[in-house]
Amino acid sequence: MLSMIGLIGGLALLIYLTMRGMNLLIVGPISALFVAVFSGMPLFPQLVEEGAANFVGNYMAGFSGFVTAWYMMFLLGAIFGKVMEDSGAADSVSEYIVEKLGMKYAVLAIVIACAVLTYGGVSLFVVAFSVYPMALSLFRQANLPRRFIPAALAFGSVTFTMTSAGSPEIQNWIPIEFLHTSPFAGWEVSAIVAVFMMIFGYWWLKRMITKAIARGEKFEARKTDPTMEKRELPHPLMGLIPLVVVLVISFVFHDSLKQSALIIALLGGVVSAYLLNRKYFKNFWEALSEGTMGALIAIGNTAAVVGFGGVAKAVPAFQVAVDTMTNIPGSPLIGAAIAVSAIAGMTGSASGGQAIALPLLAPHYLDMGVNPEALHRVAAISSGALDSLPHNGYVVTTVRAICGESHQDAYNPVAAVTVIVPVIGVAIAIVLFSLGLGI
Repeated sequence: MLSMIGLIGGLALLIYLTMRGMNLLIVGPISALFVAVFSGMPLFPQLVEEGAANFVGNYMAGFSGFVTAWYMMFLLGAIFGKVMEDSGAADSVSEYIVEKLGMKYAVLAIVIACAVLTYGGVSLFVVAFSVYPMALSLFRQANLPRRFIPAALAFGSVTFTMTSAGSPEIQNWIPIEFLHTSPFAGWEVSAIVAVFMMIFGYWWLKRMITKAIARGEKFEARKTDPTMEKRELPHPLMGLIPLVVVLVISFVFHDSLKQSALIIALLGGVVSAYLLNRKYFKNFWEALSEGTMGALIAIGNTAAVVGFGGVAKAVPAFQVAVDTMTNIPGSPLIGAAIAVSAIAGMTGSASGGQAIALPLLAPHYLDMGVNPEALHRVAAISSGALDSLPHNGYVVTTVRAICGESHQDAYNPVAAVTVIVPVIGVAIAIVLFSLGLGI
C-alpha cells in the first residue's frame, strides 16, 4: 500500500512541480526520491548487494541508458532542425503552405505546415519555434483567439505525424529494437488512423475556436509579440528536398540497420540542407552549436523522466500495476495500449514511456503470439496519448515558453487534440488489427 501511495504520489509531484515551472532535471530526481522513500528502497548502491535496487543506481541506469541508446538521434535531429531553421528552409516550406491555403484556412495551414516539417524529421520543438511567428501573424489577421495557437501547433506536430508509419520521429523507431519490425509496421492501419485523427482533430479544433469566437473572444495583441523577420528565403522545393532525403534514406536502410538507419537519414538531411541552401544561412556553425545544445536539453529532459521510470519500475507497486494492465480481458493489444499509454503518462514522455514499457511488455506479448507489427503500431500511437499531460516537456515549452500562454487558458484545447483524439485513434487501430487488417 505504501509503495502504491509512493508511486501515485511521485507521479502527482512530478506533474505539480513541472506545472509550477521547475526544471525537469531537478523535478525528475525529486519525484523519484519520493517513490523510493515510500517503497523503502535503499538510497545508495553502497547500502545494498551488487545489482540490487537502489535509488541512485536505478535512477542513473534509466537516465544513462536512454542517453546511450538515443543521443546520436537526438543530436542529429536537433542539428537538422536548426539547419532547416537557420537557412530559412523551414520558413520557406511553412510560408508556401500558408500562402497556398489562404486566410480562410488559417488554422489548417498551421496544422499542415507543422505536419510536413514533423513528418520530414524536423524536431518537434524546432517546428513549434519555427511555425509560431507565422501562426501568430495568421491568428492576428483572422482575429482568432490566440490561446488556441498551442493546440494548432501541437495537433500538427505530436499526433497523426509523430506516431504514424514511416515517420522519422523516434516515437516510431523505439519499438523496432524490441519487436524487430520496421518503421512502416502496420502501415495500412496507421494510414486509416492518421486520416481519422487529422479530420476529426481538425474539426474539433475548429469547433472549439468557433465557440470561443461566439462567446466574444478575439485576438489580443501584446507588446512582446515577435515580428516575422523579412529575409530572402530559399525556394520551397529546396526546403522540401532535405525532408524527402530523410524519409528515403530511412526507408532504404531500415531493414539492415534498424534504428541506426535514423542516424544516416538525419545526417543525409543535414548535408542536403546545407548543400542546397548554403547561401541563405545566417550562421551555419552557430546553428550547429545551437542544435547541439538543444539536443542536450531535449535528451536531458527526457532522460530525467526515464530515470524516474527506472526507479518507479523497481518498486513493488509498479509490477502490480503492470500485471493488472497486461491481464485485462479481451485483446492483448488493449492491455499493451493501456500499459504503454499509462507509463508514457507517468513519465510525461512518449519516447520515455516506450523505453520503459517495451522491454517489460514486448517479450510478454510476443510469447503470447501477438503480431509484432500490430504491437509496434499500437505501442507507437498509444504512447502519443497520455504523454501530453500537463507536465510533458513539449507541452510546457510550447504553451509557456513559445506561446506565452498559461496552462489554465491554453491546455484544454491541447488536451482535446493531443490526448483524447489519439486515445480514440488507438482504439480504432486495435479494432482494425483485431479484424485482421494489416496482419
